[in-house]
Amino acid sequence: MNREEAQMVAFQLISYAGDAFSSFFKAVEKARNGEFDEADELIKKGESELTNAHNAQTELLAKEAQGKDIEYSIMLVHAQDHLMTTIMYERVAKEFITLYKEKLS
Repeated sequence: MNREEAQMVAFQLISYAGDAFSSFFKAVEKARNGEFDEADELIKKGESELTNAHNAQTELLAKEAQGKDIEYSIMLVHAQDHLMTTIMYERVAKEFITLYKEKLS
């Protein structure tokens, strides 16, 4: 995989992870306002985007596992950072929503 191809995958990762993070963030805002159905829908949307990000990451991992060289760059590191931050925030967002449901219901 050449540098250009790797950067395209990195951009996909950043885009999908960013969309997922945004959905999770909005879900917490909805839950804080007692809008739990909307919060749940945003969580589902975020999970779907996160799956897309994982698929992009899996493409990189599969190519490397097949012995293909991948030119690493700061962009790939940045993309991985976005993904890991979003995975962590997903867990935090779900906990916050659970707490808001308990507190406001």
